[in-house]
Amino acid sequence: MHVLDTSAFIHEYHTEESLASIPLVREELEDEHAYRFDALEGSGMHLHIPEPETVERIERAARETGDFEELSRTDVRLIAAAFELDGVLVTDDYAMQNVAERLNVTVEVIAQDGISEQRDWQFQCAGCGREFDEHHDRCPICGSDLSRKNPA
Repeated sequence: MHVLDTSAFIHEYHTEESLASIPLVREELEDEHAYRFDALEGSGMHLHIPEPETVERIERAARETGDFEELSRTDVRLIAAAFELDGVLVTDDYAMQNVAERLNVTVEVIAQDGISEQRDWQFQCAGCGREFDEHHDRCPICGSDLSRKNPA
């Protein structure tokens, strides 16, 4: 089963595989993209609502990789749906791909290159330069903003 992100509807993704998505994706779509969602739902696309426990597991994984702040509520639930359905997540979103890779969820990209490696992000203070493994709103040392940094 292929679990479709918003970008799959925008880029008119096609496959012969069975399809699934979540209701939150429909809310992100407009115009002809929304009609495409409705048409696929009418022709048998499965709408899945993931269990709260699975959503929490995805959020934990996203915090571990440092991608949590980059993911929307919809993104987290799409990864959870793919995880529960043992499906292929269809997305171009790099943060989603990174978290999916952490959870061994297969990803198919649409219009972008996929990620080349799974990353655990670090965060660096703009003021004092200290680095942290976990994201905070502000540096616990000096109070400045933190930015996401590639650990490589």
